[in-house]
Amino acid sequence: MNVGGTQHARELGAPLVYFSSDYVFDGTKRTPYVESDAPSPQSVYGRTKLNGEAAAGEDAWIVRTSWLFGWKGNNFVRTMLRLGAERNEVAVVDDQRGSPTFVGHLADAVRELVELPRGLWHLAAAGDCTWADFAEAIFEDAGLDCRVRRITSAELDRPAPRPAYSVLRSERANAPELPEWRDGLRACLDRLQ
Repeated sequence: MNVGGTQHARELGAPLVYFSSDYVFDGTKRTPYVESDAPSPQSVYGRTKLNGEAAAGEDAWIVRTSWLFGWKGNNFVRTMLRLGAERNEVAVVDDQRGSPTFVGHLADAVRELVELPRGLWHLAAAGDCTWADFAEAIFEDAGLDCRVRRITSAELDRPAPRPAYSVLRSERANAPELPEWRDGLRACLDRLQ
């Protein structure tokens, strides 16, 4: 889907916005990734997103973003809200850092972006945190009495590797700026109520 679906969309000849991922990077850098940083995906998902960027072509707006969440669908915020209501403690990784990005804020930024030149853009929420920090903020802002037990990625034992650091920032002039991730969380929780 990431490659073939993108190729089919490109063949339509209509303006194309392709949504890519922080997973195109290996996560070894400790400062924000910018558009000129060389990708080095460590998973099949990351490789297919990078190949999808190539399939979109130079005439597309290619948007790399990270840690998406919203009021619909399956995502980290909705999962934590469910678990926080069911349990008094959840284990969450504390050695992966990124910028949780609210889909509503991303949509607003993309509306601005399509007035700018096509090409590669990094669009993610301002600020950064770990997944454990994010979970704690979710519980705090939602008023849930649930503790976060901080664990390592190795303890979680996921089959596919995830970047340890995937903060994205744009180095491009006039790049749309998204609000801070905590503001996105509050906006999302407001939509859920």
